[in-house]
Amino acid sequence: MAWNTKDIPDLSEKVAVVTGANSGLGLETARALAGAGAHVVMAARNQEKAVVAHDDILPGHPGASLEIVELDLGSLDSVETAASKIASDHPEVDILVNNAGVMAMPERATEDGFESQFGVNHLGHWALTAHLMPSLLAADAARVVTVTSFARQSGRPVDPTNPHLRGNYDPWRAYGQSKLANYHFAIGLNREFERHGARASSIAAHPGLTNSDLQVRTVEESDGRIGEFWKDAAARFGMTPSEGALPQVRAAVDPTVGGGQLYAPRFVSFGPPVRRPILRRFGLSRAIDTLWRVSEQETGISLAVEEARQRA
Repeated sequence: MAWNTKDIPDLSEKVAVVTGANSGLGLETARALAGAGAHVVMAARNQEKAVVAHDDILPGHPGASLEIVELDLGSLDSVETAASKIASDHPEVDILVNNAGVMAMPERATEDGFESQFGVNHLGHWALTAHLMPSLLAADAARVVTVTSFARQSGRPVDPTNPHLRGNYDPWRAYGQSKLANYHFAIGLNREFERHGARASSIAAHPGLTNSDLQVRTVEESDGRIGEFWKDAAARFGMTPSEGALPQVRAAVDPTVGGGQLYAPRFVSFGPPVRRPILRRFGLSRAIDTLWRVSEQETGISLAVEEARQRA
């Protein structure tokens, strides 16, 4: 039998943080976790949409425990403020789903001067995870799930001399780089957990081709034919957001899932959520090391696993 939301164990008394929980995959992830009893922190930039999403969950799960926290991953100040609120209210965080993201946007910069896709998709989540590290390691066997994409296959590892692709920008190249960074981050974070003997794991998840508002926003904000192609493909052949969210939900809750793994649709971009092999192993360790250096240098924030572990 294919894994689905009926296989989610009881999550009562668990705290889950989901970024981008106001729509699409994030909303469906929040719905699934809340439906299993978790207290879900819906971290989202657009507060009006977050309220609508919150109210959308309740009819199906009247007893759902939900909380909205404003989070703009394009602002390190916003990330720190959101993380401080979450950590203050929840000394233990059991699940963190780094889900939010943008795709193939025109060249623009975040509040901190980062290329927007690398800044939102990776650096914002890097900072959020770092700030929440004490709460994650205070929990019993916390999980961090980071959402990548099949676009990682076309992405190149971050170039430390030009991580923001200045003077050489292409929307899809930047997207591929950011999604490969998500992949490297998930594997690298699990490596750090293991290195320091932390009671936590990190897993990568790939949703496949899903008909969500991600493609719609890409088309609205860019004029490329590639965006139109993927929007039409997702509308015609894509899975529903609830189906597309299953790999990240399974990665977050299935007791059989191990750290450093990848969960994705069985048939690459379609099908039930299954464990997929970790590919592109040649140069993987070097790429992760480079990503760590660049992320620390750009944000000024380190992932202090050992320090947080000792405090837990």
